[in-house]
Amino acid sequence: MHWQEIRNVSVMGAGLMGHGIAQEYAMAGYFVKLFDIDERALDGAKDRIEGNLEQMVAFRLVDPEDVRSVGDRIATSSHLPDAAGEADLIVEAVKEDLEVKRALYRELDAVSPSRAIFASNTSTLMPSLLASATSRPEKVLVTHYFNPPYLLPLVEVVPHPGTSRETVDAAIGILTHLGKSPALLKREVPGFIGNRLQIALLREALALVEDGTATVEDVDTVIRNSFGRRWAGGGIFEAWDLAGWDVVAQVAENLLPEISASQTLSPVLREIVERGDYGTKTGRGFYSYTPESADALRQRIQRILVAIQQEVSAQGEKI
Repeated sequence: MHWQEIRNVSVMGAGLMGHGIAQEYAMAGYFVKLFDIDERALDGAKDRIEGNLEQMVAFRLVDPEDVRSVGDRIATSSHLPDAAGEADLIVEAVKEDLEVKRALYRELDAVSPSRAIFASNTSTLMPSLLASATSRPEKVLVTHYFNPPYLLPLVEVVPHPGTSRETVDAAIGILTHLGKSPALLKREVPGFIGNRLQIALLREALALVEDGTATVEDVDTVIRNSFGRRWAGGGIFEAWDLAGWDVVAQVAENLLPEISASQTLSPVLREIVERGDYGTKTGRGFYSYTPESADALRQRIQRILVAIQQEVSAQGEKI
């Protein structure tokens, strides 16, 4: 299927990512069916989409007229055959649990048209593990969005060895049409690019805290006020090109023996999870939160993302 033949899009899961992905397709003019087994999640998704659109208008990212009919292009359903029965593209964004996903894929395989492409928003699972639950492995791949989808343009596109070139081209074509920045992996690996990089940085950040080298606050201060800003304008290879690889090589040679190479979960991280301190959702993680301070953190990050997006739009380019 060519991407221009895609008319109907179904999104499985109305949670944190699913509602935002549905919004993206609806904003591009597609008719979207948003599925969830929980009616309350569907009702909440409508409210969140409306709030997202209001925010985009307030930030002048979109014209009010451009989003007026977005909600009308999203239909919600808790009945899978209704949600997927006419789909050309199915974007799966349910719980990050392999067996839950595989069970859903088996059901989707039975109720969706044979032409439908299955694109998972999994952040870590390899698409071959999902494809094997279907009779159409050539039409299965990962399209991994980052949160919030309407402010972050990246989507990692991850095929497995059996994914057809036609499916890959269709995924990249429609994502580009949406205004996203697709990054295509040449082979499937757990965690893809983004999460492998993020977890590698987190491992060293936790190691610095564990051995008493720095506080959580100071680690965050370093990231926020140095390379965290620089990487918004140029990726790691671009930034180091500016520095000079002779310098980079010497720094790396000095530091690599000192950097954590642990292959087990950080004791500090394990401890806070066992305590139930999951972050803003529970009111405490490495920091303590009230509902107001958690919202302030979200707003701070969103304002920075908006400023970056506005700068990119002004330059007429993607970075």
